[in-house]
This record gives sequence, C-alpha cells and structure tokens, in this order.
Amino acid sequence: MNIDFQRAVDRIAGVPICGLLSWFERFKRALFGAPVVAAQPKRILIILLSEMGSLVLAQPMFAKLKQRYPDAALHILMFAKNREVLDLLDVMPREHVITLNDKSLGQFIPDILNAIRLMRSLQFDVVIDCELFTRVSSIFAYLSGTPIRVGFYPYTQEGLYRGSFITHPVMYNPYRHLSQQFMTMVAAIESSGTPIAKGALVELSAPPLLQFAEGELQQVGEKLRADFPVLVGKKLVLVYPDGGLLPIRAWPPEYYKQLCDALLKDGYAVALIGLPDAKPLAQEIVKHCAHESCIDLTGYTKSVRHLLAIFNHAELLITNDGGPGQFSALTRLPTLVFFGPETPALYSPLAPNIHCLYTALSCSPCLTAYNHRNSPCDGNNQCLKQITPEQVLAKTHELLGEERAA
Repeated sequence: MNIDFQRAVDRIAGVPICGLLSWFERFKRALFGAPVVAAQPKRILIILLSEMGSLVLAQPMFAKLKQRYPDAALHILMFAKNREVLDLLDVMPREHVITLNDKSLGQFIPDILNAIRLMRSLQFDVVIDCELFTRVSSIFAYLSGTPIRVGFYPYTQEGLYRGSFITHPVMYNPYRHLSQQFMTMVAAIESSGTPIAKGALVELSAPPLLQFAEGELQQVGEKLRADFPVLVGKKLVLVYPDGGLLPIRAWPPEYYKQLCDALLKDGYAVALIGLPDAKPLAQEIVKHCAHESCIDLTGYTKSVRHLLAIFNHAELLITNDGGPGQFSALTRLPTLVFFGPETPALYSPLAPNIHCLYTALSCSPCLTAYNHRNSPCDGNNQCLKQITPEQVLAKTHELLGEERAA
C-alpha cells in the first residue's frame, strides 16, 4: 500500500479507534478491576512493523529478553515482506512468527483478522509494541488480549497519541538511540514509577555476524564473477542510491554519478544494488558512467542472505539511510551511510564497520515520531546536498586504506 494512504488511514481511523479502546478499557477496569498478571511471563509478543533495518536495531532487545526470561517463548507480529531479515537474525522459532501482507487492503484485512484470532488464542502474558509511527500496532497490542502491554507513550509531550490503554507506558526519548529505547521496554515489564523504567543506559554491542554454510561464499563469488566477468581482478565498491519509501533520505543522484566516475577512474569496479524498483535510477547512473566496470545489480540478488554474501566479496558499501546500511552491521564490510532527514544518534547501525556521514542543519533531522515520518521539506534536502562528493571520496579512500596526495 502507498505510504501516504497508510498515513491517512492511520490518522483518520487510528485516532478514534484508539480513543474508543481507551474508553472501553477504563469502563472494563471500573467493572472488573485490573487483570491477573503472571509472576513470570510464559509467552511474550513483540510487535514490530517498521522497515527491515529496525529488526537489526532490535537485536539487543531480543537478546535481553532471552537473558531475562529464558523460559519464555518469544513471538512476533510483523509484515511478511520483512520476514527474511528476522529469520537471518535467528532470534526465535520460525513457527512463532505472525505475518501481515500489506501489499493491498484485500490481503491486509484478512491477515489482520487472522492475526487477532491467533494472538488471542495464544494468550500472551506480555506484548511489547515497538512502533513509533503508527497507531495500528497499539490497536493490535490491545486486541491481543494481553494483560501487560508495553509501548511508547507521550506523557507530557504533544503528539504521538496512541491511546491510553498501555499498561506499562515507556517515554519516547528523541535523544536516545532507538536500540536503547527498545532495551527500556524490556526493563519496563517489571518496573514502576513515572515515567516507567528509570534505569541506567545499557551498553550496546554489535549484532552477531551472519554465519554462512561451508563453501557458500565461494559459490556466490564464483557465480557473481561468471555473470559479470568485468569484476575479475577488480576491487568492488557497492552503491545503494535509492531512497526507498522515503526519497527525501537519498543523496542526490548527480553526486552519486560524480562519485562513481571517480571510483572507476581509480580502477575500482562499481555495482549499483537495490530492489527491482530501484533499477531506473541504477540504469541512469550506469548510462552516465559509460564504463564496463560499472554494473547494475538491482534485482540480481535473490534474497537478503544472497545480498550479504555479495557484501563479503566487496571492499566498501556506500548507501543512503535504509536497509543495506543496517544489514551491513551483520558483516565486516566497511560501510558509509548518509543521514540527514533522520539522525545517526537515533538510527546508526551498531557495528564498528559502519561510518555515518551527517550534516546537522537547523531543520534536521526532520523525520520524527511526531510527524509520522512525513517531512515538511520541499525536496531541497540540503542536509544531504551539503555532503559533497569530494568529502565522500576522501572518506572512501580512507576506508579503502589508500593515501592520496593533497
């Protein structure tokens, strides 16, 4: 479904539904009192409907839940399109995953009804709603029938209205990394006070590297070079120029063209990566470069795992803020990630191989939980345009271990 349509539905339908459920919860508690809560949770549901990269940022939370509640079964409600990343992280049994297909309303509505039926039948003890930008997730949390509902809550902040039926409300903190805030949700399960879970920050570590089967990387490399013989004997730089659902996050195409020209001149091979939807932009850059060592890999990879295997045959990844930058944290590939409309202080991948480029302007970051990630920018994203190709090329040479004369 179109993201603007999703925002409209979430605003027009989500606000009154959240209000109605909040009223119903107050009425129910007045009649029957608070629900009985298990001393130790046996089943925990996580709701995470964001982009695939958010699953990587949530990995420390999954690990903390397993550590604190080793006997509890973890389940998740997520979009089907993000399922593969969760399976790669290997944080829960595959049969514990409830998926929603959001490609169309005709597919989404039956999946919603089935998810609600399944959630209620499993009788969860705790639900953790990890979403910042939607109300549908808080509605799912309530309709799951779970007695302990952990989720973000505005307290004295304006905006972010998602109902008042969250039993363990966590204050959304725009000054803390999202992974830290996910960890606070784990602490909130057994915490009290206002705001809840007033604990020290937890030290965050990089997610575990993705492990490949014996011979898998070699097979992927041989197939890549067989399909693109120009890569033989060349050092490969991967480039992800697409903005995905939020084009405002994309470094300018003209800058990518200049950067690719320079890399090709230095003797590197350059490969444009992305989903099939990104092919027009990739073809535009390939056509501009007009060089045999500049190739289009959009739509080439069969899966995220296949993409990460190719990462292991590259020297560097240069990417807009999005999935590839987060996935790279599961590898050792040196990676440059452009930030501007969003900030690395909140969303930087948690790995030493990730290097963020960010120009903090008076208006950036402008995509927040308070505007449904709907930037007021007119498209002139100076926060990214002020990161010049020359700056990026200098950082590229640094990461590639090269010295250039001044």
